[in-house]
Amino acid sequence: MTPILVKPSLWLEKGIQIENVNSVNLFKFTDELQARMQELVDKKTADSLTPEEAAEMEAIGELIVIVTYMNGMIANEVQNSQETETWEQRLEKN
Repeated sequence: MTPILVKPSLWLEKGIQIENVNSVNLFKFTDELQARMQELVDKKTADSLTPEEAAEMEAIGELIVIVTYMNGMIANEVQNSQETETWEQRLEKN
């Protein structure tokens, strides 16, 4: 039996959007992708998930990990840039 493979990139165009949160642009999932993931979770809970749907759920899960990681990197970079002052900025304050 050939394993079913669904790539996370399947959802890039219609599943991810950019949203401004506290003056920072972050990646967010569209309502469509969130609804699809919930549908798959519900089917898994009901033990009625097909192998194709299980592969799709795994791919969406991978996408969640990737987007969460990228948003964490963005938030960390923003925090570091706000905390880091150049020596010129420090001199201007004094």
